[in-house]
Amino acid sequence: MEKPMDWRTRLAVTYVDENGNKVDVSPIDSFSPSFTLGAEVHHSIERTHIGAIFQPQQITFSMNVKAIGDVTAQLTSLALSATRFDITLHEHDGTDWSFKQVVLRECLITSASPSNTTVSGAPAATFSGISLHASAEPKQGAAVSIP
Repeated sequence: MEKPMDWRTRLAVTYVDENGNKVDVSPIDSFSPSFTLGAEVHHSIERTHIGAIFQPQQITFSMNVKAIGDVTAQLTSLALSATRFDITLHEHDGTDWSFKQVVLRECLITSASPSNTTVSGAPAATFSGISLHASAEPKQGAAVSIP
């Protein structure tokens, strides 16, 4: 009988500030990295599918953070000052995730959108940005980095 695939792991997002300090992004509702690895099929007039033409890779991210504590203010400050920083997604508690860590390096926030303030619930902010380098370290297999 196969072992059930339960998810009991909590992931965490940290960033390294300009002084080299690790800062936990908490409370955080979501973190979505995106890797666009564009390629198109290369054709010739005498035959098709002879290779691939690769486009530059693009690495973007989006995170939604509750405006509780000072992390939202720190991220807003990084955005307004156009300061580069690193983001790490890693296991905080548990071992169910496929990776040891995913690191986005040389990040810049390109958009910061605070939410409306309402009578219920905490305000939040959505931060979107780019990364100039990324690496993924799986639990099994070789680590990969781009570019």
